[in-house]
Amino acid sequence: MIEVSQLTKLYGSFAAVSDLSFTVQPGQLLGLVGPNGAGKTTCLRCLAGIIPLTRGNIRLAGCDLATDSIAAKRQLAFFADEPRLFEYLTVAQHLAFVARIYGVKDADARAPRLLEELELSEKKDSLPNELSRGMKQKVALACGLIHSPKVILFDEPLTGLDPLAIRRTKETIRQLARDGASVIISSHLLHLLEEICTHILVVKRGILAAFGSLQDVRDQFARGDSGVDLEEVFMRIATQGDTPPPPSSDPAAPPPLT
Repeated sequence: MIEVSQLTKLYGSFAAVSDLSFTVQPGQLLGLVGPNGAGKTTCLRCLAGIIPLTRGNIRLAGCDLATDSIAAKRQLAFFADEPRLFEYLTVAQHLAFVARIYGVKDADARAPRLLEELELSEKKDSLPNELSRGMKQKVALACGLIHSPKVILFDEPLTGLDPLAIRRTKETIRQLARDGASVIISSHLLHLLEEICTHILVVKRGILAAFGSLQDVRDQFARGDSGVDLEEVFMRIATQGDTPPPPSSDPAAPPPLT
């Protein structure tokens, strides 16, 4: 589970993220959406413990990131948009190195399965400079999954992948959620998020603009229109003022998500 309470990150007097609160249950796939500069990457980096919070609280799989950071990070995998590998380690050596850091006891059994699932078996003895960008993405994915994380963060996971790799990566992400991980995906590919995510979090200027199940967020911004998709929701949020949408006239409808 991911539990975020009043996450705030200030750079001087500028609030990159302000009072952001949300949860991601095990098995849920949360799409993180927002215009450029909305605070998405800042949010992910705070969740990953890369940059410190100004205030607020983050718990990953029950571990407080501030007071028990090592235990929290043992449950975490963060996949940045640009894979960063060690220049002089082969694919197999990358997995062995990361497994040793995390103390993975069954690494000898897990590593070959991951290589097979990600179609890297034939590249296990290759160095990074012998791999395409898509292959490097797969190596980073294998390294991030070797310790069976319960919290998984993706920043633009499909960048540089061919259509076949995109399909297989989407299925891998779905399977991670089915296996009980709490997953966050930040992407501008709204059709991807609409296809695989169960929940959506929209941020605008560092502030939560909408949060809930995909259907709830669609309904909140439908304003009586039928067939409103995530792209239309995004456009309505990106172009509207700071006032929330009017409440539904349906008395049985849930209250607006803010």
